[in-house]
Amino acid sequence: MTTANRHKAIKDTKDQLELYSLIFDSIHNGVIVTDADGYVTHFNKPYGRFLNVSPEEQIGKHCTEVVENTRMHIVARTGVPEINQSHLIKGQNMVVQRIPIRKDGKIIAVFGQVMFKNAKDVSTLARRLSSLESKVKEYERELYTLRARRYTFDSIIGASDKMISLKVEAMKAAANSFPVLITGESGTGKELFAQAIHNAGPRADQPFVRLNCSAIPKELIESELFGYEKGAFTGASASGKEGKFEQADGGTIFLDEIGDMALDMQPKLLRVLEEKEFSRLGGKSVIRSDFRLIAATNQNLQEMVPKKRFRLDLFYRLNVIPLHIPPLRERPEDIIPLARYLLKKLALMTCVKSISISSEAEQALVQNDWPGNTRELQNVLERTVSSLEGDTIYLDDLPFDAGHTTYTADARSQNDAASVPSKASLRDIQRETERETLLETLRNTNYNKKKASMILGVHRTLLYKKMKKYNIPLHAAEETRHL
Repeated sequence: MTTANRHKAIKDTKDQLELYSLIFDSIHNGVIVTDADGYVTHFNKPYGRFLNVSPEEQIGKHCTEVVENTRMHIVARTGVPEINQSHLIKGQNMVVQRIPIRKDGKIIAVFGQVMFKNAKDVSTLARRLSSLESKVKEYERELYTLRARRYTFDSIIGASDKMISLKVEAMKAAANSFPVLITGESGTGKELFAQAIHNAGPRADQPFVRLNCSAIPKELIESELFGYEKGAFTGASASGKEGKFEQADGGTIFLDEIGDMALDMQPKLLRVLEEKEFSRLGGKSVIRSDFRLIAATNQNLQEMVPKKRFRLDLFYRLNVIPLHIPPLRERPEDIIPLARYLLKKLALMTCVKSISISSEAEQALVQNDWPGNTRELQNVLERTVSSLEGDTIYLDDLPFDAGHTTYTADARSQNDAASVPSKASLRDIQRETERETLLETLRNTNYNKKKASMILGVHRTLLYKKMKKYNIPLHAAEETRHL
């Protein structure tokens, strides 16, 4: 290397070191660096001003001599970084971070920085972040409402001929944009079918907008459907509001419980369905919306027409593609597959590997009438799982109203069943055996719950549950009075 090149290299190195020094001293809050033994190697000017010390004079001192309550040397020893930790200096609570620096796997230094000189600044930032998070969640809820994608045809469980035929018809409906009228009893899954049709069709990437006609007061349903301009009525938003038809442009609007729509509102709905245009309340401009309509009801609209409760012309406009979902009692072969599907979901919710169901319990489910249909079945299974002590549902685990009063066996078959040992009696024997085992173990341990649970191989919490289930007293002195 020539002398000129050597001088240039030295100058470049000095310039680079000067730049690093300027950067180090330009960090707004205090910064300190120690070696692996906790001795200060770097100390920036902002930290010196804050502590009222000379940065140069701190070099070479141990960090404990320079900064009160420091943990830089501890991080050097443990190698565990400490991020956003509280640090009390000069009576002031600050937020700091301490980061070990490694080379070839060994700690050679620790970098420390004051993130916030006052912990109150963290609260202010947290409030701002919380406000932003709330806004994000609000936008997510709106997006979820507009583009609901919870259900597809794979979500519809049923192996009966009726359900297979219905799914085929619904899939055909998904391929076009004609109005669909879904009928069926409460709890049969009308919205599930509506979403599945939407998500299987060409509008799947566009909004799916719901409105329950029975949940909105008739005075407000017009503003919900068509929206309103600012100042349209007392209490109206200062910026106005989009209506459901406007939100559903390019997508699908689902009007649930359409049979509950007020009679004076029905001609307005009919006009929008025919013309695909409307105006907001208090507005003059015409808004066009390319939406697909799917309506649902648990009422018989044809029977409502002669009673002047539903318009015949609106019924014809809605009933282009009729889909009727049969109740569970008309397709009992779907009950067990549906129950098993719901139990899989419940197992995930309760962090259980799996939940099985005995043949006697399955028979009880099949024999039940299920007036609430799928919604009632889900309710019964949730109630059962919430109090289930194992991972198998037996007949007596089911709520009383799940089948004991609604079995359809005739009197003769019931008498025949009473004349022979039933499968349920085996369960009774198991229960009595379990009760006697619990009692014997408790007596042998003088009602010492810890010893009894160890002998039985169960957790004490489960032991207490079993004692409560079989009405076993907590103490030996109470046994005579209880048994």
